[in-house]
Amino acid sequence: MNSVYNVIIRPVVSERSFDQMGLNKYTFEVAPTANKIEIADAVEKLFDVHVVKVNTLWVKPKTKRVRYVAGKTKKWKKAIVTLAEGDTIEIFGSQVAE
Repeated sequence: MNSVYNVIIRPVVSERSFDQMGLNKYTFEVAPTANKIEIADAVEKLFDVHVVKVNTLWVKPKTKRVRYVAGKTKKWKKAIVTLAEGDTIEIFGSQVAE
């Protein structure tokens, strides 16, 4: 990977990801070729925090239908990053209440 901006694609916005922010776990969509070490380095450089653990998983495509044509959503890689105690990442300019 050339840049940290090529590793981290976007934060994942869901109810579960917001609940996990109280436990210092942040969820990101990452590049399919990125490994755990590259993901940890990218998060540390982008947000100036210390990463304790990185869990990765593949999100399977879902079958969707538009009128009579069936298709699938894209397959993507998700990373759940656990930060050190006391470190936080401000997402959307506000901090999540605990």
